[in-house]
Amino acid sequence: MTHPSSQPGGATLLDRILDAVTWIGLALAPIAARIALALPFLRSGRTRWDGFLSISPGTTYLFEDQFKLHVFGHLYAIPAPDQVAFLVGCAEIVLPLLLLAGLATRFAALGLLIMTAVIQLVFPDAWVNFHLYWASLALAIMALGAGSLSLDHALEMLRARRGVPAAR
Repeated sequence: MTHPSSQPGGATLLDRILDAVTWIGLALAPIAARIALALPFLRSGRTRWDGFLSISPGTTYLFEDQFKLHVFGHLYAIPAPDQVAFLVGCAEIVLPLLLLAGLATRFAALGLLIMTAVIQLVFPDAWVNFHLYWASLALAIMALGAGSLSLDHALEMLRARRGVPAAR
């Protein structure tokens, strides 16, 4: 005797419920993860600027004098602090906006994962409270992709209509 759910049209009520739960999760998890990862970086990025493309004096001070890399028990100054401050300020705005739009999503998540790893070197005690969650979200986004509610998905659908193979 075969299991009822193994026959076409013979799915049990539990199978249909599990399918619905899976569908909801697949639809909503990527956008929820993208938002959850984007917000702390975007909030931080908004504090870095003092006008268009002008890093705030407070940000410059942090990167020049306060932020130190903790590597193997030693403290090291941030190399090229003014340039790093500018790049971080740009990345903390651009990468979260890409995540929110769902555009170049896997690359944006990778960028934020790399930033999280560097931030871990500056704030080594924050791993459990922040960095573990940010890294987990970034890895999930890298694995799942942007999901169906994204510009990546819309572009993929346009390519499929034109017969262009999917970019993978």
